[in-house]
Amino acid sequence: MSETLIAAEARVPNPGIGAEMRAGVYRGAGRVAVERVPVPKIEAGEVLIRVAACGICGTDLKKIQLGFVAPPQIFGHETAGTIVAVGVGVKRWKPGDRVIGFHHVPCGSCFYCVRRLFSQCPGYRKVGLTAGFTPNGGGFAEYVRAMPWIVERGLMEIPEGVSFEEATFVEPVNTCLKAVECARVAAGETVLVIGQGPIGLLLMMLSKLAGATVLASDPMLERRAKSLSLGAAAAFDPSEGRLTEQVRERTKGRGTDAAIIAVPLPAALTEGLAAARPGGRVLLFAQNDPTMRLEFPAAEVGVDEKQILGSYSSALDRNEVCANLVFSRKLPVAQLITHRFPLDEIERALALASRPTRESLKVLVLP
Repeated sequence: MSETLIAAEARVPNPGIGAEMRAGVYRGAGRVAVERVPVPKIEAGEVLIRVAACGICGTDLKKIQLGFVAPPQIFGHETAGTIVAVGVGVKRWKPGDRVIGFHHVPCGSCFYCVRRLFSQCPGYRKVGLTAGFTPNGGGFAEYVRAMPWIVERGLMEIPEGVSFEEATFVEPVNTCLKAVECARVAAGETVLVIGQGPIGLLLMMLSKLAGATVLASDPMLERRAKSLSLGAAAAFDPSEGRLTEQVRERTKGRGTDAAIIAVPLPAALTEGLAAARPGGRVLLFAQNDPTMRLEFPAAEVGVDEKQILGSYSSALDRNEVCANLVFSRKLPVAQLITHRFPLDEIERALALASRPTRESLKVLVLP
């Protein structure tokens, strides 16, 4: 980090009792407005974090655009910042610590956790980071409150020399690594990643780190170029209508061992199945819209024995691995950041993230 950035990060005030802050408040489908709200009050075992950076996630965009949850809410869960206050009983953390915060963590011992299905743990659904209203991450605000179970198991220290912007990627990298492992990507295989937005690029790079040859697909020339620069063996334009043919030309006519779908389009499942070889795997990563319905040729599964898999959210036992990938810069996540917006311009930030341009990839909010 530059000396200027380090100095700026060091000046983090601790708000007084009754203080207010700015936050991007969701007020209904498609509406987020910057408002002044109370700074969250912390209780015993909790900490208050001054948010330095928060990435915009596709899941937040779906909630905002489609109105899946009741307002008011403060979203944002790819959060990094500095602890400014600690509650009674907090031993591990102190004011001035630079941290990332996971907004929910599993219990670690239930039926699902024992089977590594952490996101299906009933306790996992209980959000523990909030900037006010119903807890929902809170990173689109100046301050967030971390509840006791997050303080105990859902905070991670940011090493010296790693920026807050880079640190916001630990959570999304975790979700992507979990997906790559769920797809059983292995060394020597060929994998197709459909969609080369920020998440698709992470899935591509992680598949390559697993030892696979990775083919990519995206209609935007600039995203295909970025994919090639970050390690894809080839990048195809699906709008040409030749994706299956192009994949088979690269795989001795068989198709890929796995296809990972990183765009929330129903047609992408058909593309992934057509590109996968008999006995191959197709993983749905972006299909988490509860209203979406998917159709596919039954014979692709019932005759060709292709498997359709799903992966959702992060895995608690991969936090350290993912943090090391980001902090060591083995994953060059900073190269994915194209736009940064102050909190007062969150409406512009959300609009760009939901309707990307040829120049845009990862969009960050810097409160």
